[in-house]
Amino acid sequence: MLKIMANTGLVIALALGAATMTSQLAVAQDLELRIGPDGIRPVIPDRDRDRRRDECSPRLALSIARDAGLRRAEITRITRRTVTVRGMTRRGPERMVFANERGCPEL
Repeated sequence: MLKIMANTGLVIALALGAATMTSQLAVAQDLELRIGPDGIRPVIPDRDRDRRRDECSPRLALSIARDAGLRRAEITRITRRTVTVRGMTRRGPERMVFANERGCPEL
């Protein structure tokens, strides 16, 4: 009986240790270090960098416009809400407007 309780205690201790170790590894994944002339220093992520990931990239907007048939496509305007691309089609000049969100949905 004593041996069963000792084994159970050992299993519980190992499980708790593994859970603690996993959470510490997950936190360490977010650490970013920058090496510069002043030495090694951690980089603190700011909110702007996270926000930029949710924006429509100009390269993606151009790619979508070219796939839709625009030739000589170019970005003409980028605002907080939209990305405007102009180009030529067989019928003449054309423009496409995309929402400035992840994935560049067309408006």
